Amino acid sequence: MAVLQTSVLVVGGGPVGLTLSALLSGYGVDHVLVETHPTTSRHPKARGISARSMEIFRRIGLEEQVRGAGLPAEQVYFYRGRDLVDPDFVRTGLARQPDNDDGDEHTPSPGIICSQDALEPVLLRRAVELAGARIRFGRRLVSFTDDGLGVLAVVEDADTGSRYQVRADWLVGCDGAASTVRNGAGIPMAGPTGLGRYLSIRFEAPLGQVVADRASASYFLTTPGRGGFMAVDNDRHWIYQYPLPTDTPEPDPSAPDPSDHRHLVGLIRTAAGIPDLDVTVRDTMTWRMDAQLATAYRRSRVLLAGDAAHVIPPTGGHGMNTGIGDVDNLAWKLAAVTTGYAGDALLDSYEAERRPVARQVIDISMANAQNRAGYRIDDELLLTATYQSTAILPDPDTAPIQTGLSPDGYRPGCHPGQRLPHVRLTGGDAGVTSTLDLVGPGFTLLTATYDPAWRGQAETVQQTGIPLAFQAVNTAGRREASPGLWGRLVGIGGAPGAVLVRPDGHVAWRGTDPAVDLQAVLRRVLSS
Repeated sequence: MAVLQTSVLVVGGGPVGLTLSALLSGYGVDHVLVETHPTTSRHPKARGISARSMEIFRRIGLEEQVRGAGLPAEQVYFYRGRDLVDPDFVRTGLARQPDNDDGDEHTPSPGIICSQDALEPVLLRRAVELAGARIRFGRRLVSFTDDGLGVLAVVEDADTGSRYQVRADWLVGCDGAASTVRNGAGIPMAGPTGLGRYLSIRFEAPLGQVVADRASASYFLTTPGRGGFMAVDNDRHWIYQYPLPTDTPEPDPSAPDPSDHRHLVGLIRTAAGIPDLDVTVRDTMTWRMDAQLATAYRRSRVLLAGDAAHVIPPTGGHGMNTGIGDVDNLAWKLAAVTTGYAGDALLDSYEAERRPVARQVIDISMANAQNRAGYRIDDELLLTATYQSTAILPDPDTAPIQTGLSPDGYRPGCHPGQRLPHVRLTGGDAGVTSTLDLVGPGFTLLTATYDPAWRGQAETVQQTGIPLAFQAVNTAGRREASPGLWGRLVGIGGAPGAVLVRPDGHVAWRGTDPAVDLQAVLRRVLSS
């Protein structure tokens, strides 16, 4: 049996696996991605892409393409009514950040609604552009063994049935809630299942003019309506989510037959409030609402991400976004370990940082599901993630800050563990309009203005093989749109200093003394 060698084997070609592939390629990590299905998803599935995910897509050069595939910003509203023609409907939107220079702008990349069937082709094109034939759809992971030094996987071609082996240093399971990788590694899931069951019907109908004065991303039906509609294009393409009983055995004889399109058309017409609506059913999918978390994110040479690591109720729209955040955290760590400038222990910080985030997201989403009065879609929730691990060096003289998520709102800062805050920049190179644009692809040492001492520190570290760039926020041609904002956010007792930013945009360390041993700082961060 032929054996293919690679550094990382990624199993799963959904949004999480494809994002991981693009990130690994950006870091120069050789990898192979295998996906069981022959092509990307036909069903919209997840749709909300949060601000933090859009920032990650911005970093890999895909923000505008993803934004172009989504709904227009003016349609990102949430409708509540008895049906789609209810004259007493209520429509609410996301809280929009102000467009000004007073420092209240939290991100250069606000979230959007982009259905998964539109997102995945964008991500696949970039993954193939960067990794070529190493992206392999129609390939099924059959089995794998982990000898502590690497993983030997057996992969099957879905078309021919032929099998080959892949020898990889690391295996990452991005293969969903029924993960073959997680099951093969013997990692159990914990948490409730069967919190809800739904029949998702993808259909076409001329509803564009019907909703012209109430266009929204989601249409929640109030009593006596059942379920709700999700807009794919707010014109002809739609999803109807029909709730199924949760207290009956599967298969449920009282549930609609997904193959009886005539009956499904009747359900859609009733829910829409239009008895003669011209409806064409395209396909259906039955799904179950669970709230589960893997007991571990790593076992030896196997790592989990996305739904393989956590199954999050869709109430809030954080499931896919949490998975994208997982691989943003994991990719640079795999790059550091496979390149050799970090120790394997760095990968333990992945679970330490990301599993508490998933735990909180599950709890928030569960509370949303139980809130009969409705819930708020928080586009900035994942911006609040603050990490605590061996890859974060806290300030020795500063009181500890809250780690995890802050559901009460995002408060920008430069404490170690926080996401680097966005400060709008003007006058610089094209494409550099935020402090976030100064970060990566390796580590970044940021100062308010040019400082030769800090630059010298960065150059010394570079000679050891650790990728570290020096950047000044304000230069001769570039400045803060709100003068002095960066200094206020750095917050090191008012003293000028430097901030060490990881490739994923989180602050690893900050200090005021340019005589510090920066190599020693990075060795601690990298577990080397």
